Amino acid sequence: TGPLKDMNFSVPEEGGMRILYQFTFDPPAVSFRMSGEKDGVIHIVPDKGILYLNGSLDWEMKQLHRLQVESLDENGNIVKGPCAVTIYVEDINDNPPEFDQIKYTGVVRQNSRPGRPFMHVHATDRDNPATPHAQLTYSIVHHFPNPYSEMLFQIDSATGAISPSKTGSYYLDPQKQDSFTLVVSVKDMAGTSTNAFTSTADVIVTVKESLWKAPPTIHIQENSTNIHPVNISRVQSNDPDVIYDLFEKEKLPRFPFSISQDGVIYVTEPLDREEKDTYTFYAVTKDNHGELVDKPLEIHVIVEDINDNPPVCQQALTVIEVQENEGGGSNIGTVLATDMDKEDTLNSRLRFKIKSQVPEVPATNLFYIQQDTGILQLTGRSLNKFYASNYSLEVLVSDEAFQTICNVEVHVIDINDQIPIFEKSDYHSVTIDESAPIGTVILEIQANDGDEPDTGSSLIIYQVKEGDPNNTFIIDTDAETNRGFVKINKALDFETTPVYTLVINATNPEPLVPGVQYNESSLTLLKVFVTNVDEPPVFLKPVYNQEVSEDITVNTLVVTVEAYDPEGDSVRKILFLQKSCLLAESRVNCILLNSTDNADQKSKTSLVLHLRDVNDNYPELAMDSPAFFCYPVHGGEKTLIQATDADEQWFYSKFTFSLANDMNTRNNWEISKVNATHAHLSPKHANFEEKVYDVPIILNDNGNPPLENKVNLKVSVCTCSSEKSCF
Repeated sequence: TGPLKDMNFSVPEEGGMRILYQFTFDPPAVSFRMSGEKDGVIHIVPDKGILYLNGSLDWEMKQLHRLQVESLDENGNIVKGPCAVTIYVEDINDNPPEFDQIKYTGVVRQNSRPGRPFMHVHATDRDNPATPHAQLTYSIVHHFPNPYSEMLFQIDSATGAISPSKTGSYYLDPQKQDSFTLVVSVKDMAGTSTNAFTSTADVIVTVKESLWKAPPTIHIQENSTNIHPVNISRVQSNDPDVIYDLFEKEKLPRFPFSISQDGVIYVTEPLDREEKDTYTFYAVTKDNHGELVDKPLEIHVIVEDINDNPPVCQQALTVIEVQENEGGGSNIGTVLATDMDKEDTLNSRLRFKIKSQVPEVPATNLFYIQQDTGILQLTGRSLNKFYASNYSLEVLVSDEAFQTICNVEVHVIDINDQIPIFEKSDYHSVTIDESAPIGTVILEIQANDGDEPDTGSSLIIYQVKEGDPNNTFIIDTDAETNRGFVKINKALDFETTPVYTLVINATNPEPLVPGVQYNESSLTLLKVFVTNVDEPPVFLKPVYNQEVSEDITVNTLVVTVEAYDPEGDSVRKILFLQKSCLLAESRVNCILLNSTDNADQKSKTSLVLHLRDVNDNYPELAMDSPAFFCYPVHGGEKTLIQATDADEQWFYSKFTFSLANDMNTRNNWEISKVNATHAHLSPKHANFEEKVYDVPIILNDNGNPPLENKVNLKVSVCTCSSEKSCF
């Protein structure tokens, strides 16, 4: 209750009959009157001032009611007012959401990108959209069939956009299942209340083949004269908003392909099959952020051959050698040619034909060439070197469009049908001193061959066939004259072999033809007499090596040296020509030995004595400068001393330094080792006078046997000069 004034009321819809307010009377008012948007539901009791509803308000029909209320006196005159009374109708969730279609249909492509919508569903709710009553949420309740544990489709809960799930993008295949029925639900109250209203609708989804698939292998004829670029194929994504691009599989110097933004693939220039006969690359799609949309498609291009290459002779001149006795029909060689056009096609098929022959033989074809192989053959008769030693052929090599001439020379080779014949069957004998040097020619011999000069059929090789098992002799041939030179190959020795009876044969490097054999005419005899020469004695060893210890005693046997005379005479004496003292520190001594069997024949050899060191030198101090300490001594100073000895290094690799065992020395000095050859001497206190001190030191070389030496080191304690030294 309250006085009449402007007022606002909020009333939930569908609330039924209710009292909203009671206005109180201000005298002389005795009643109330109301006008405005009452809609037959809003009333006021005039004599009571009660504002009430006699039914329910509906937000969906009217959200706001504007009224005017006045107070009246007994005569019906206005006492107060009119006052504005506004009733706001509050919405309640009294309307379920409704789809705008009973059934939806859509088409999805195989391999479509997951999350990319292919259709939408839409629902509305009559409740207040500013409240959760009209906030709708979409979901897929079922889909039929559902062959996998995960759903193949997904829906955007806010927009109703339906797209393939990741599983669906991978598994959707019209060959396996081309239609699905989805049960799609929509809820109000943002789907969070158990009292929310729910509606459903069926969505029929048809699965079709993916538009994004690789085209069949593309065939392009090489050296095309069309205006480029030329359309050769097209790819199409399931997504209309992608960006198309090509990706090279091979890193080529130039890439002769491009793609437009509607997926058309072009070749940008003529191709050459002989340069590259196939290409493989990828077509890709990207979104506006550069991310891949579809799986890359592999594109294969084959460059088709045309006959654009002539035959090429493998050799500028093909040379073939034929023996003059070669039988008719024999294969004598092959003319080789190539064609860079595609192998095993008519474009590269070659045919061979003899165009000309020089010299010509009237009414006779000497040569025949196989049309498809290029194998060259003789016809029914043999070649005669007497008539012609060389033939020049022009061979025409052709494919379907081109011709090439290949030049061939046939050289007729003389057959080896003549054997070498010696001018003499017996060269009797030669006499040679056993001292003749190696390489000495002892005889010249000659055989002749009737075959063609300067060929393997006429060249003569001389060999000792019998009588020289140790290859003491060798025979060289002058290739121009076929003259043979018998030479000494190894040193002669009268005492071993005084006489050689040699059988010498003459042969050719080229094999003889069948039916011809070497005989006695190709053999000759030679007897070699070796004369004796008085030779000097010979030591049993060229050099005598012996090792002895350096402390070897006088008259000890060092080594036995022996010599003999090749003729069997006795060796008269062996002399030392040079003497050397045996000192280890000189280490190696060479002694020249001389043996004689008479006054004229002498020989020499060397005796090398290797002297083995023994530890026979005592260690000594080796000081570069006198030892001193500057006066006054403070203690802690050091001076470096060094030990050495004359023996081999391995005997003094570790010297031991120590002070003599007397009280005075040990009280005043101390010694400490620095390394294998050096030590530090230090004063133990500062109470030293300015004078020279004798410091006895014991040195041990630790050799085998160890040698010890007591040495006296003089140490000066004196006032140092500006040069920091004193003596």
